[in-house]
Parts: sequence; structure tokens; C-alpha cells
Amino acid sequence: MASSATLHCLTGCAIGEVLGMVIGTALGWGNVATIILAVALAFVFGYALTMRGVLRAGVDFKQAVKVALAADTVSILVMEIVDNAVMVAVPGAMEAGLANWVFWAALAFALAVAFVLTVPVNKWMIGRGLGHAVVHQYHH
Repeated sequence: MASSATLHCLTGCAIGEVLGMVIGTALGWGNVATIILAVALAFVFGYALTMRGVLRAGVDFKQAVKVALAADTVSILVMEIVDNAVMVAVPGAMEAGLANWVFWAALAFALAVAFVLTVPVNKWMIGRGLGHAVVHQYHH
């Protein structure tokens, strides 16, 4: 269950993270601005994916926002901290540019590391009825 929850989180994070990194890199933004955009978009897409399923279950928008915040905030936060730390730590990754394989390899590696390190966090939270455990009642 923790792996599934983390994969769900990774999907939203990856969409936002890749989009943010691509936009920031394409516009020639510095590392800080690019990371801020990538993190913001990761949260937006992560929450949106959770809300989509909850809204489909008939929950009103305001409650769906609350469920998404409770389900995903810690997971996305951990994933984003790890992912961006790895991107910054890989020499030349942030400066490589979109046409360079180093950028894409580092981004894929960063997301993989973030997944591996976030699974235990989600396992711990689900075991205590937190995180993605709050979403399960809305899955049919």
C-alpha cells in the first residue's frame, strides 16, 4: 500500500517537477527560481491527482481539498526535498540544458531516489491512519 501511495505521489510530483524544470531551464532561470516553480507545480499536480479521484467519489470541492492536503502534503514535501537536493547535488544537472542527457538522467535519478526514500515515510503514515490512509474510503 505504501508503494502504491508513493507511486501515486510520484506521478503528480513528476509531472509538476518535470514541467517546472523544463520551463525554468528553457527560460534560463537560475536554480532557485526553477526549483521554486518545480516544487509549486509538483504540489499542484500532486493534489490535483488526489482530488480527481475524491471528487469522482462524490465529495464536494472544499472537502476534496482537505482530503488532498491531508493525504499528500507530507509525502510531496519529502519527495520534493529529496528530488531537488539530488538535482542540485548532481554536478552540472541544473545547468545542463534541456537538450543534454545529463539533465534528463539526473532528473530521472532524482525522482527514483525520492521514490525510494518516500516509501518508508508513507508506510509509517498509513500505519497510523495518516497520509494516503485518509483517501482509501473514497476509492471504489
